[in-house]
Amino acid sequence: MEVINAIGRRKAAVARVYVSEGSGKITVNHRELSEYFPSPILQFVVKQPLSTLNVTEQYDVKVNLFGGGFKGQSEATRLAITRALIKINPESKIVLKSEGFVTRDPRAVERKKPGRPKARKRFQFSKR
Repeated sequence: MEVINAIGRRKAAVARVYVSEGSGKITVNHRELSEYFPSPILQFVVKQPLSTLNVTEQYDVKVNLFGGGFKGQSEATRLAITRALIKINPESKIVLKSEGFVTRDPRAVERKKPGRPKARKRFQFSKR
């Protein structure tokens, strides 16, 4: 099997994923998954599509991540892995879509408006 690549985004994070047949090793920016994401919750989020299809031990995953924070990066990685698994086996899309992994989360930070301290916050009103 050749290497399958896919891209995933969430907030400001971008994940490029390369999936190949292997023993289940996940490498993120040349580091182990447990080293890059010390939180077990974020590790769980990254592995969700693989564990849903019961193929955790069948594929090696190499991830290039940049931008955003830990949570955004983990969710971008989940989307990219999902897209790569769908490229490998299109029938798996039904299962992954029912879990909600196929949909890209469009929420992002709202831009700051002029004459305001933040996007929606206003300066304190003074009557006198």
